[in-house]
Amino acid sequence: MSAYVSNLFTLAIEPKNFPAFAALVSEIVAATQKEPGTLIYEYSVNADRTVAHILERYRADSVVSHVDTTFAPFAERFLSLAKITGLVVYGNPDAEVRKRLDPFNAIYMESFGGFSR
Repeated sequence: MSAYVSNLFTLAIEPKNFPAFAALVSEIVAATQKEPGTLIYEYSVNADRTVAHILERYRADSVVSHVDTTFAPFAERFLSLAKITGLVVYGNPDAEVRKRLDPFNAIYMESFGGFSR
């Protein structure tokens, strides 16, 4: 199993919802920044603010905690402002991680070569 799990979420956002979404993201980022096992947690948006990506990288043992503890209080508001249209997962997440990511129709890309620093 890889020591890390990386996720790339694709989100659809109504432009009118972007200001509220951006404010919520600030709250989520502040909470997530306190997690020692979260190595990358970045949001990006296209020019017309209709598509956003979340790039995440965790130590493999930290994904469940992020989903269950940090993200859970924000989930309802988040999903009312953005629709998850895609999720690609890199690494080799265990069954507990997959249980949290499967509801988002995750596509799992298993590591088979390369390196991380």
